[in-house]
Amino acid sequence: MAKIILGVASQIAAGKGITTEYLKKSYKAGTYKFSNVLRDLLGRLYLENSRENLSKLSTALRKNFSEDILAKVIYEDVKKDEREIIVVDGVRRLADIVYLKKLPGFRLVFIDADIEKRYQRIILRGENVDDKNKSFEQFRKDHELETELQIADLKKVADVVVDNNGNLEDLYKQVDKIIKEILEKNEK
Repeated sequence: MAKIILGVASQIAAGKGITTEYLKKSYKAGTYKFSNVLRDLLGRLYLENSRENLSKLSTALRKNFSEDILAKVIYEDVKKDEREIIVVDGVRRLADIVYLKKLPGFRLVFIDADIEKRYQRIILRGENVDDKNKSFEQFRKDHELETELQIADLKKVADVVVDNNGNLEDLYKQVDKIIKEILEKNEK
């Protein structure tokens, strides 16, 4: 059977992580996350895993090596993975998908949600050390970080757009439908 490789993109706290976890749990998907490379390096350098530091490191790597350096890492990892379904969490720029589209079975999924809903989610989850006490204005400012600027453009080129303004059940139904449709196409 052909691999299903889903690149998942969204603005901050729209649902990339929860979608990835659902696919991992429900479909035994292999998962790769762009930010894991950055988090590993920050940890090794004994630097705080803050959104600002992740952004600075990403920018430095891309500036000094290549715009698609992280996509190349993910591409090589995914190529070696033998699982049927693979999720690439955290696609952020057009350069990422240019490289990833070389993988047979790759599709870009954009998770969309209103900014107010996303702000509520980021405060509750506290994934980065600087998220829990963030004001709404600080959250808006995070969207101006260099690493966030191209994300909205990915919605225009996505193979599928998922509306995540509802509850988890609504999100999971949409994800199940995507997998079902891909599997049906692959069988033909």
